Amino acid sequence: MPILLFGSRHLDLITGEKTTTIRKIWKKPLSQGDRLHCYWNLVSKERKKLFEAEVTDVEVTKFADLVKNDELACEEGFNDASELESEFKKMYPEHTSDESLFQVIRFHKLPMNEWEGAQINEKAMITKRADILFDVGKFDKSVICYSAALKIDPDDVYILNKKGDNLSRLGNFQEALKCYDQALRMEPDNGYIWNNKAIALLNSNRPEDALKASDNAMEIDENNLIVLYWRGFIFEMLGRFDDALKCYDKILDLNPNDPEAWNAKGNLLSQIDRAEDALECYDHSLELCLEDEPDASTWNRKGNALMELNRFKEAVECYDKALSMEPDNEIFLSNKGVAFMELNRFEEAVLCFKKVLIINPNNGDAQILMDECLENL
Repeated sequence: MPILLFGSRHLDLITGEKTTTIRKIWKKPLSQGDRLHCYWNLVSKERKKLFEAEVTDVEVTKFADLVKNDELACEEGFNDASELESEFKKMYPEHTSDESLFQVIRFHKLPMNEWEGAQINEKAMITKRADILFDVGKFDKSVICYSAALKIDPDDVYILNKKGDNLSRLGNFQEALKCYDQALRMEPDNGYIWNNKAIALLNSNRPEDALKASDNAMEIDENNLIVLYWRGFIFEMLGRFDDALKCYDKILDLNPNDPEAWNAKGNLLSQIDRAEDALECYDHSLELCLEDEPDASTWNRKGNALMELNRFKEAVECYDKALSMEPDNEIFLSNKGVAFMELNRFEEAVLCFKKVLIINPNNGDAQILMDECLENL
């Protein structure tokens, strides 16, 4: 019973597009008609069965010929033959002389009712792989897996929603909306999906439609913190700042220890020229974040609020806090430079702008500000 182990990079196994693999020749080479048992080799203690297959063809080739065949290398999942050569030398360090023999195995995936061994829950296996890829931010790959799972069960609401989330993160909002709409036809009372639809509509520059989707989510659960947070952001995009503040205040009534809500409220208050109130919000956010981990962006925004109040020395201290976490952030450095300018500390401002230009020589604003400082030295 020949067993083939595949690395998780071979996602085309899931879609059925991969029907070839290359392995060093075995003591008993494969033959046409042999049965293969194929597994993910995720980690040595957790091998997951993929499928069973039948060998349709086997070709034996020398390593010297293999490393010249770009087409075959691409079938194996490499960009070209040179990449295959590099990887195979790592995989088979004692089997890469010119005369070393490899077998090019072509196979046909068998339907589950023809398997010899134990059958699997194929949809669950593919969905788990998709979830892992989603969680590590490989959205282009996870969407392939979710699409494959939906071929098995086109009406799975969880998978439809996750595929929509993937597509949204890839910027394909129209296709994401199709997924959410299909899911909502089956579960119209799913507030979580209504909220995801609202986010996709907002990102599609359709804030009025986003608000309607948010209305549906609110009818289902008016105290859902995530729905309230995004509803506040939708109101901001519509210029309805009082309504946005009500959303953030409601979140903070329900959970006074939500740093994101304090931060969002602070950003909005800064936007409507209520810097003192914004400062109070940023302080709350920072207190909560510091219990967990520091937040550089909030320190920067607090610095900006202090600048609006002409409290430049305190602003510099905030920018220093932000820069201690992100020392090469050109925005933080520029803000600190401007604060030094307001304090007439032009030499220190020049140093900030110089560092910005080292990080990004195309930052025209930093160049102009530095030139202005030099004129005042």
